[in-house]
Amino acid sequence: MRALTTQSRLVEQVYEAILSEITEGKLPPNSRLIQDELAEVYGVSRQPVQQALLLLRNHGLVRDAPRRGLVVSPLDIDFVRNLYEIREVLEGLACRKAAECGPERAREKGPELIAAGREAVETGSVTKQIAADMAFHCFLYDISGNLLIAETMEPNWHYLRRVMGEVLRDDEKMPGSIWDEHAAILEAVIAGEADKVETLARQHISRAAKVYVTRLQAHQEAVMAGHRSRSLRRDQR
Repeated sequence: MRALTTQSRLVEQVYEAILSEITEGKLPPNSRLIQDELAEVYGVSRQPVQQALLLLRNHGLVRDAPRRGLVVSPLDIDFVRNLYEIREVLEGLACRKAAECGPERAREKGPELIAAGREAVETGSVTKQIAADMAFHCFLYDISGNLLIAETMEPNWHYLRRVMGEVLRDDEKMPGSIWDEHAAILEAVIAGEADKVETLARQHISRAAKVYVTRLQAHQEAVMAGHRSRSLRRDQR
């Protein structure tokens, strides 16, 4: 963790700092979040920490736990599955409209976003990879000309960042393949191939969803098996 020194926008800074710790795996599920400790680590008062934690709770990233206060929420597999079903449709629409309305802007700006994404992969930083991914998709929303796509997706990015972090940390090949798919999407947008890019975009999100859900299920099953094993050992004593 790093101390925060900038005094402006403290709540947003604390929020981002905690969320980064969660996506990087430094605050795993069910980790306690103690206001005084966080305030000391980030070099701020308790008030911005309290407000940031409330926002995180509202976004489903932390939850109340009996006799423990606030803890990092385990990921909800059903919510992840449902979220990606909606995202698949919206990403397909965004890319179709981008191919129809924004090929020139895609040609001018897109390649540097792809390059930034590949550079983020090279750093190994999950936070940087997620930021680059968000920048690419938000750019497509922007050039689609349909402002409602970005407005619809914006509230869900907090949770999506958490999901992406869980998978990117444990897969050496997936980060690179994501940007190969992004490059193919951009190429189709630049070429104005609306039908093709909608298909590519939907496949991109569908594949990601399958990977995320499968791995989350495997992880949660392993955790539950561990709990059962410990309970059995206690009962046998």
